[in-house]
Amino acid sequence: MDLAYTPEQQDFRAEVRAWMEANVPKEPLVTLEREDGYHQHVEWERKLASSNWGMVTWPEAYGGRGLDLIQWLIFEEEYYRAGAPLRVNQNGIFLLGPTVMEFGTDEQKARFLTPMAKGEVIWAQSWSEPNAGSDMAAINSKAIRDGDHYVITGQKTWSSRASFADWGFGLFRTDPDSKRHKGLSFILFDLNAPGVTRRPIRQLHGDPGFAELFFDEVRVPVANRIAGEGEGWNVAMATAGFERGLMLRSPARFQAVAERLVKLFRQHEAKAAPAAREQVCQAWMDAQAYVYNTYAVASKIIAGGHIGAEASLNKIFWSELDRAAHRTAMQLLGASAELRHLDGGALNAWLEGYIFSLSGPIYAGSNEIQRNIIAERLLGLPR
Repeated sequence: MDLAYTPEQQDFRAEVRAWMEANVPKEPLVTLEREDGYHQHVEWERKLASSNWGMVTWPEAYGGRGLDLIQWLIFEEEYYRAGAPLRVNQNGIFLLGPTVMEFGTDEQKARFLTPMAKGEVIWAQSWSEPNAGSDMAAINSKAIRDGDHYVITGQKTWSSRASFADWGFGLFRTDPDSKRHKGLSFILFDLNAPGVTRRPIRQLHGDPGFAELFFDEVRVPVANRIAGEGEGWNVAMATAGFERGLMLRSPARFQAVAERLVKLFRQHEAKAAPAAREQVCQAWMDAQAYVYNTYAVASKIIAGGHIGAEASLNKIFWSELDRAAHRTAMQLLGASAELRHLDGGALNAWLEGYIFSLSGPIYAGSNEIQRNIIAERLLGLPR
């Protein structure tokens, strides 16, 4: 693999860097898991979109720039280098957007993609139910056809961004007599529609990054269904592949964590445990390995290939890398690691990151499930 950048790619990097240096907020935004911070992040999304940075790989017709995956990786590297805010609409641009492009009609693409890229509509992901977490085939919420509408009843839980978002997407059972993977449909719904009730779920740090959703005979147009009725499982598996694959967790995110960890080690080296140096080096090497692997995968896709079950390898690697790096940081900080605000009142980003990293092996499909997928589909082992 040739890791040298072309002159055009270098020019693109310079363009992104200049824009970020001129536009990234000088002070960190409030966490997007609080209502005030959520609205700050929405404004940032719209600022990105004002210069067509909302989703650079999308066609220009949908608010993108029509760039390839290598340019997207360059964009992400400069985005994280500049310390730009987390993307509040990641469920939309990284997960639902590619799904709509693959399975949606032309009308659906025109209707949903441009407002998504512009930050005008923020999306929540609504997979899990009280009795259907990693086992999505156990979904029981129903969407019963009534003319040109579905009537949705049921409950979703751990819905990402649903406390404040505008719309959501999820799987619903459109055939009430079906079992497991059959009879499910992929439906988009307005979170402000009559009959939808949101109940925020407070996390360990107290902020409501998730919500329970209750559906009391919510009427949703059939036109909001992606692909055919009963074909939702295949659509959702494609979305899960996007979640585990390249887009949701770009390598630049973990490069930034590794670089911060190296700086933290240098600050605390005198009192660090003997194993700390090795742990920091391992985190840095793992982040670099993830970079090289992602560039290889991106090149494969550009050449006409696709990501299959190997996305599960990707998901395990980045989730365990993130958890290990943050665990090392907590050890370096010692007792002060447990303080939400460090000296001077600054938010303890390492603590916030560590708490979030604990969920990494669970969301996007638990790592135990991913290991089963790897064993069966990549290694050919028996069930």
